[in-house]
Amino acid sequence: MDKSTLTHRTANVGNARLHWVECGRGPVALMVHGYPESWYSWRNQLSALAAAGYRAVAIDVRGYGRSSKPSEVADYRMVRMVSDIVGLVGALDTDDVTLIGHDWGAPIVWNSALLRPDLFRGVAGLSVPYAAPSREGRPLARMRELAGDDEFYVEYFQQPGRAEAEIEADIRSWLLGFYWCASGDVRSGPNIAIVPRGTQMRDHFVYPERMPDWLTEADLDVYASEFEHSGFFGPLCRYRNVDRDWEDLAAFADQPITLPALFIGGDRDGPTIWGAPAIERFSETLPQLFKAEILAGCGHWTQQERPNETNRLLIEFLNAIH
Repeated sequence: MDKSTLTHRTANVGNARLHWVECGRGPVALMVHGYPESWYSWRNQLSALAAAGYRAVAIDVRGYGRSSKPSEVADYRMVRMVSDIVGLVGALDTDDVTLIGHDWGAPIVWNSALLRPDLFRGVAGLSVPYAAPSREGRPLARMRELAGDDEFYVEYFQQPGRAEAEIEADIRSWLLGFYWCASGDVRSGPNIAIVPRGTQMRDHFVYPERMPDWLTEADLDVYASEFEHSGFFGPLCRYRNVDRDWEDLAAFADQPITLPALFIGGDRDGPTIWGAPAIERFSETLPQLFKAEILAGCGHWTQQERPNETNRLLIEFLNAIH
């Protein structure tokens, strides 16, 4: 990534201020990161998409980096996230936008495409497949069933202050453990999606003997520095709204996304593996699916672990719909 080609911008988009980084000219490829990440998670895509003829834009989601950090949990519900994306389209002053999201960024872009298909040319989700809103049982109740006597990580993140205290005691170390354990490099490590009651998530981390190629010491320093300033309340509040999202989006239950779509997952990525039933329904839920590709040996950090394959697929998709 050539930092000299990047432009940092901020704008008010409704009731939030968003920060983003961009480079290149042409139709917009708008990239939305997940947890616990940053615009920097797209460092390997920005210049590649720009070189392919696109205006590559990577945002800090509300609660992260230089973007607004509301103080109420409910301010991080999905409809607010979608509102931010819609507002940003106006700030970018273009009518040609394709959405790309990873991890929590994937549901954000899926739902933006569902609620406002008039604004976007296409949508690509990484790691988390599209599952249409549902009227079935509340998400938290279903997640609790998965963990039995222990806690599913989403439940573990529910109480404000609890996970923040664990993480902020040593942000850099916690991030490294979380990134590493969710990566494709750890083939038989701990299942950090399940937290035994009475323990902290970090108690179950393992750490690399040396840094992987996809995450250097310098990369980790960038992430740690971002979170030293922003904290974790906003990022964790995305998890604290899963039941609100279920209520807010009930009117869209079982609705397909009608835009051209792309999905990229990893065969060692938890959300992709758990999302197998959703992937099997793509013919119904994503009727204009361009491609769904599962990358061998790839864990959760799709575009970082497999930048070349991800860039190839994204550019193929963008070219196909323009």
